[in-house]
Amino acid sequence: MSERTNEQIKEEILDRLEMVTDPELGVDIVNLGLVYAIDLTEDGICVVSMTLTTMGCPLTDLLADLVTNALGDVEEIKKVDVKFIWEPAWTTDRMTSYAKMALGIH
Repeated sequence: MSERTNEQIKEEILDRLEMVTDPELGVDIVNLGLVYAIDLTEDGICVVSMTLTTMGCPLTDLLADLVTNALGDVEEIKKVDVKFIWEPAWTTDRMTSYAKMALGIH
């Protein structure tokens, strides 16, 4: 089996993160624009830098667990590290058209 490129791995990571739904909003974290960056080190550590719609959200631990579980069987990932960041602040401008339609935002 040939090794996959970083691009292919990141595409799989994004596909899997699209299955992680924000429990309060019912839309996935990718389309909500909550995922700011994905970095995969050569030794298999996947750092997902993301935010939440509001600072102090009580779902921080739950979302971190959902992200970790979603990426758990990606072959190249040995460990998932979810980092919550608050700069730049999240706004509805980060949402995709799909997310805005699903939430009735125009």
